[in-house]
Amino acid sequence: MSKISGDVIRDAITGILAGSVEKKRNFLETVELQVGLKNYDPKKDKRFSGIVKLPFCPRPNLKICVLGDELHCDEAATIGVDAMSTDDLKKLKKNKKLVKKLAAKYAAFIASDTLIKQIPRLLGPGLNKAGKFPSLASHSEPLENAVNDVKSSIKFQLKKVICLGVAIGNVGMDPSELEVNIKMSINFLISLLKKQYQNVRMLSVKSTMGKSYRLY
Repeated sequence: MSKISGDVIRDAITGILAGSVEKKRNFLETVELQVGLKNYDPKKDKRFSGIVKLPFCPRPNLKICVLGDELHCDEAATIGVDAMSTDDLKKLKKNKKLVKKLAAKYAAFIASDTLIKQIPRLLGPGLNKAGKFPSLASHSEPLENAVNDVKSSIKFQLKKVICLGVAIGNVGMDPSELEVNIKMSINFLISLLKKQYQNVRMLSVKSTMGKSYRLY
């Protein structure tokens, strides 16, 4: 983290939060870490991918659907999360358009451990192709924990371009929470890069509708 001073991060957070107050939106703005890479050829170099769970939930309003057994469907209802049973999934009949529509409706999915192996047979490859194959939930812990884990986890994945952005917070968070999330996200990203900071051209943060603040 020595490449980026705490003062630079705190100044950026101050600017983002002040901007969100000055122009109040009717939705909770996300704070995004934007990354530009260099000395990296996606066609030749190994594409990286990694998921990190942040200490403070960056996406409390993330729309999630539970693909569950009877117990998990009942539990989802009590915590206000959408759910689909095995019978609901069978009704889609592997229809590609319907599965694609389902994948587009939700940002993420969670499946019961008793059901997850059946997902490809019930829905085909649609969720996997959309990059939304379900996370696992068991009955050994509350379903709400699995939901919060998904909302708190972010994924860095290099595909065909050398720019990417990930949600690392929101404007409703405390500045100290945003600072922790930003530092942890950057440290994790750097750990994924072959040449660490030598592969970084630019790092910046911004809210959904606000201006961008360069960190590096």
